[in-house]
Amino acid sequence: MAVAKKRRVRRAVLVVLFVAAAFAISPGLLHARAAALMLRFASREAPTGFANFSNHQVDEEAVTLELGDGETTRARVYTPRGVSDPPGLVIAHGVHHLGVDEPRLQRFARAIASAGVVVYTPELKELADYHIDLRSTKSIGMGALALKKRVHRSSVGVMGLSFAGGLALLTATDPEYAPSISFVVAVGAHDDLPRIARFFATNEIPEADGTTLKMHAHDYGAVVLVYSQPTAFFPEQDVPRAQEALKKWLWEDEVGAREIGKQLSPAGRAKIELIFDRREDVLAPELLAFVEKAEPAMKRVSPHGNLEGLRAHVYLLHGAGDSVIPPSETRWLAHDAPEGTIRAALVSNAIQHVELEGKPKMSEQWELVHFMAMLLDEAAREAPSGE
Repeated sequence: MAVAKKRRVRRAVLVVLFVAAAFAISPGLLHARAAALMLRFASREAPTGFANFSNHQVDEEAVTLELGDGETTRARVYTPRGVSDPPGLVIAHGVHHLGVDEPRLQRFARAIASAGVVVYTPELKELADYHIDLRSTKSIGMGALALKKRVHRSSVGVMGLSFAGGLALLTATDPEYAPSISFVVAVGAHDDLPRIARFFATNEIPEADGTTLKMHAHDYGAVVLVYSQPTAFFPEQDVPRAQEALKKWLWEDEVGAREIGKQLSPAGRAKIELIFDRREDVLAPELLAFVEKAEPAMKRVSPHGNLEGLRAHVYLLHGAGDSVIPPSETRWLAHDAPEGTIRAALVSNAIQHVELEGKPKMSEQWELVHFMAMLLDEAAREAPSGE
């Protein structure tokens, strides 16, 4: 992190610590813990001078999560040292091939754990392979069941990052897992996948209030869309190589991706070069036709229209400039969630998609600290299991 950015975060932390010291009340101390948490995450190292607020050493453990019928997935547990009866939080990673090994996820999990919360990160195999699939809700739900036993609570919180945010909300509607999930935090989440997929092709997306948000879509979205169903875009003989090339592109191996792309048929090569050259304007008709055909399946992995059984408290956080999943999706989620479930919804310039970014104002930094303080307070309210 740049020195200037560290200084901005530290200034926000100093304001919070001043409030805590001046009033010496529980809410002030809670905000100080949240500020120290954000500083730890932003600086990638443990902050000094915050021992009374949020600086627990963290133990990490690799575990295997049983999913039933002999199926398993990897998981990691982050446990704060010296904390009596800590609450628990499942963090579900976004669309990334590194899964639970993704460095930003690990850094964020350590930061949360340093604030006195046991963090459990299950690997979502489908998202690690760039597929948004309802099967991921089983990994999230079983993670919640495993964590609540570990921390001896009747329920725990779940945080979903990016597309895992929408899947986390769907998990909390499942009768098998809902009783074990007390609250859901959706960060940069989707509400309606077909709506986002059309945004990748058109650079505009409807808002819940009837207006239209226009912004340039990140080309990453179109690549994920094509990778999810290459048979809809490439001749049959090109599909295996095209998928391999797209995977390398998503893994940020652009040279390797283009080399494999050269092995396709002339038609396949022309198509993949358009993708690699970020020519969504040319590809738009094909992308929109694919979305039209795939819409029923996309609807099944979307919170939109599927949140009837949601009873958990919901916290929504989104980056104002997010061009992968636009912030309009969080406003849609706030509109679609059952009455009384939304506890906070924040669209902030202090984050970009699912990480700290930009040059936020002091007020925006304070809003983010306040949001994290509410989450720490919610986690602390998790009820003991009575075992």
